[in-house]
Amino acid sequence: MSPWFSAAAVIGQLRAEWTVSEGASAWLTLAVQLGFVAGAVLSAALNLPDRAPPRTLIALGSLVAAAANAALLIAPGALAGTGLRALTGAALALVYPVTLKLMSVHFTRGRGLALGIMVGALTLGGSLPHLVNGLGGADWRSVIAVTSLLAALGGALALTVPPGPRAAPPAAFRPAQAWQSVTRGGVGLATLGYLGHMWELYALWTWFGVYFAGVLSGPGAATQAPLATALVVGVGALGCVLGGVLGDRWGRVRLTVLAMLLSGGAALLLAALSWAGAGPALLLTVSVFWGFWIIADSAQFSTVVSEIADPAYTGTALTAQLALGFTLTALSIALVPVLAGAAGWPAVFAVLAAGPLLGAWAMTRLGRHPDAARIGGGRG
Repeated sequence: MSPWFSAAAVIGQLRAEWTVSEGASAWLTLAVQLGFVAGAVLSAALNLPDRAPPRTLIALGSLVAAAANAALLIAPGALAGTGLRALTGAALALVYPVTLKLMSVHFTRGRGLALGIMVGALTLGGSLPHLVNGLGGADWRSVIAVTSLLAALGGALALTVPPGPRAAPPAAFRPAQAWQSVTRGGVGLATLGYLGHMWELYALWTWFGVYFAGVLSGPGAATQAPLATALVVGVGALGCVLGGVLGDRWGRVRLTVLAMLLSGGAALLLAALSWAGAGPALLLTVSVFWGFWIIADSAQFSTVVSEIADPAYTGTALTAQLALGFTLTALSIALVPVLAGAAGWPAVFAVLAAGPLLGAWAMTRLGRHPDAARIGGGRG
């Protein structure tokens, strides 16, 4: 998955290389998101995760992502670069949700922790570009080359993974299953909870550095803001692991509700503190707490779907859920700078808090649904 974050790590150098504005270069980041959505929608509609061998899809997606990422080295400008970033995201739609499915058929006991570790690794990867920037950056060609090589290696490794002891036989081609799987019964409520979670997640990850640079507003902000962002994002890897442990032992519904109430509460507290003009140390402390809990429940939504969806179309349901979630992130990411300019950062944090509060309500409803009996931890 490393090509997802490769351009973000060197965005300043790419702007200089291709002589583009900050607004135009923002599409290099957003294109991956939108490409992933397009790839996930197509994959779910074709039921690819349930009709083709998972390791083949993961290898194919990884190799295409590696090639598209490496092509940035010869791209003539930002327009071609944006197209390549969209292709990278579309290819990774064959990696992320399919890997979730593949791991779920290898684990019954400890499934929440297994998926939590996987999402925690992705979270840690998301923090690395900010760490690179905070430490002085790296040559963009080296970053692109290394991340492309890592993606290709990951694809090759995927070919060695066995299908798993609980793998279902190839499913029949049913395009309507993609929408039906995430709108009915317990899976529909879990998807609504996931949407509430995603509303705040990528908006925080994308814009926290801008927000905190404004809080610092001193000569050291250019270095300190990226390092603070790396901490706020990276601490979520620990949150994912704890979320997996609690999800397995305490119940996934309880864990997701707790995590969203804590992350939503942290967002509201940050809104109040920002309005009151609190100092950077206190704001960063609350933000780290937010960063820990904002992602702690992420893998558990996928785990719930893997447990209660139609076993023949688990991959389709997981892919469709991710497609909806990442579509929503594009909206919240675009909303943040508009709202910050019109009403300030306190309003941004208050609006972001609405997502997890709605998600907590949906998961509470799921806890009373008959499908809850099949979730790890039962109705808890």
